Amino acid sequence: MAGLASLDVAAPLAGLLLPLPLLAARFLPPRPGGSGALAVPPSLVAGLDRGGPLTVGVRGRAALTWLLWVSLVAALAGPRLVLPGAALPASGRDIVLALDLSGSMERIDFALDGRTTSRLAAVKRVGAEFIRRRAGDRVGLVIFADQADVAAAPSFDTRAVARALEEAQIGLVGRSTGIGDGLGLALKRLNALPGPSKVVVLLSDGANNAGQTTPRDVAVLAHELGIRVHTIALGPRDLADANGEQDVVDSDALRDVAATSGGRFFRVRTTEDLQGVADSIDALEGGRDRAPPVPLRRDLWPWPGGVALLSALVLLLTRRGA
Repeated sequence: MAGLASLDVAAPLAGLLLPLPLLAARFLPPRPGGSGALAVPPSLVAGLDRGGPLTVGVRGRAALTWLLWVSLVAALAGPRLVLPGAALPASGRDIVLALDLSGSMERIDFALDGRTTSRLAAVKRVGAEFIRRRAGDRVGLVIFADQADVAAAPSFDTRAVARALEEAQIGLVGRSTGIGDGLGLALKRLNALPGPSKVVVLLSDGANNAGQTTPRDVAVLAHELGIRVHTIALGPRDLADANGEQDVVDSDALRDVAATSGGRFFRVRTTEDLQGVADSIDALEGGRDRAPPVPLRRDLWPWPGGVALLSALVLLLTRRGA
């Protein structure tokens, strides 16, 4: 019945060892004559004598010997309890978040829980929730500013990736905005993976002013590699109508990256907008089915192993009776 535990063995061929003592007795030549006594240290014998001799009859010793042998073979077979594992949602997608960690992400013009907060704090809250929802997918995190760095390699451990996002700090990779380099590193990580569906979610609140590559050139490469890039332009003002204001987002460049690579462009001015975009991307990259459950196995060999050890100790501490 589905959902119930079952038993199996890791090495079923070990059962072929069970008749080995009978075969040895049948086909091997008899041992040379001797006392057949078990050598026991004198101190142990003295201790036994004080409490009275422990004797076991011939049949009892034979039964203990067979119990010892059967228990050893059972332990060698590796009995296991197989427990059904939970089926995780899986889409087969590989997703890398490329996050702008430039100095402008410190600006306090977003809101959380009724209080004004920095752009980065809002992104951490919404982004970590998005990552955790992608359980069953392989997710990674790239951060960029003057330089680009992999904060979390693509992994099925979405909780660890979410923690890496929550621990990200401005200044780790500089304070400028190297969008092209950040996107390029995300593509490099994704291209090395075998999955059929690869996506970059790129978030920036500025314009490309650092690095060795341009967003347009990297977007062309993404198209050639078959990697979609969804871009998120963050902040209240656009570069096109900045009127001399510094550190405003280049929405046109991010829109072009998304269009070139086959992804979607999103414009975010508030925390509510950001949450809506996360929900939209989650639905856009949805289609997750229940993956086949992975069975969990619990080793049971210590139990027959313990019986074998106990049988051996009893045989060692007893004498042959009539």
